[in-house]
Amino acid sequence: MSRIAEKFATLARRGEKALITFITAGDPDLATTEKLIPLMERAGADIIELGVPFSDPMADGPTIQLASERALAAGTTVAKILAMVKSVRHHSQVPLLLMGYYNPIFVYGPEKFLADAAAAGVDGVLLVDLPPEEAGDFKAMADRHGVNVIFLLTPTSDKARLDKVARLGSGFIYYVSVTGVTGARQSVDSSVFDAVTGIKAKVRLPLAVGFGIADPEQAGRVASVADGVVVGSAIVKLFETHRGKALEDSVTAFVTSLKAGIVQE
Repeated sequence: MSRIAEKFATLARRGEKALITFITAGDPDLATTEKLIPLMERAGADIIELGVPFSDPMADGPTIQLASERALAAGTTVAKILAMVKSVRHHSQVPLLLMGYYNPIFVYGPEKFLADAAAAGVDGVLLVDLPPEEAGDFKAMADRHGVNVIFLLTPTSDKARLDKVARLGSGFIYYVSVTGVTGARQSVDSSVFDAVTGIKAKVRLPLAVGFGIADPEQAGRVASVADGVVVGSAIVKLFETHRGKALEDSVTAFVTSLKAGIVQE
C-alpha cells in the first residue's frame, strides 16, 4: 500500500478527512521548501503537494505563476527537487506528490523521472496537461515504479472521462471545484457539494477537492462531503510577503488553522 493510500485509510478509520497542502518547490529556494515540509506535516498537513515550476503554467493563476517564476529564478530543476525529496525522507514519511506539467518530465525522460522519483521517495505525480486518454504509457511506467498517478476531474467532465479516471487513477482523484485557473476564491460554489456527492458514489478512490479554497471555513465545508481538501494559492500567497522565520511561522499558523477547520466540519 502506498503512503497516500495508507494515509487515507488511516484517516478514514478515525473518521477524519485529509488536508492536502500545496507549495511550489524552490520558492524562494529549495532549502526553504525542505524546511517547510516537516513544519506543515506537524501543523496538520496529511499530504503535501510540491509544485514543479514551469515557465508556462497554463492552469495556474497569478499567485502560483509568480511562485514558479521565483523558483525558476532560484535555479530549481526537476533533478534538484528529487534530491531535496530524498533528503526530506531522512526525517519525514509524509506522503509527497509532485504536481505540474508534462514538459519538464518529457525533457527529463519519463522512465528515468519515475525511476528517480520512486528512489527519492515521491509517492505520486499529478500532471495537469496529461489527461487519462493520453496517459497510458506514463501510467504503465508509473505502475512499474510504484508511483501513484493522480488525475483531475472538473465540473465539465463527462461520464467517459469519469470512467477513465476511475479506472486508471491511483492514490486519489482530484476534483477541480471551479472552471478556471488556480487561485483563492471568496466562496465555494454550492454546485460543488452535489457534484462531489455524485462522483463519490461512482468511484472507489478517495476524492479530494481543490482550486479556490481559501480559509478554514471553506475547507471545513468542503470536507463535509469530500475525502480531502487541497489548499494551494492561499498558502503560496504568504510567500509574497514573508521570508525566513516569518514565512515558517505564517505557513505553520495557517496550516494549523486549516486542519482545525477540517476537524470541526
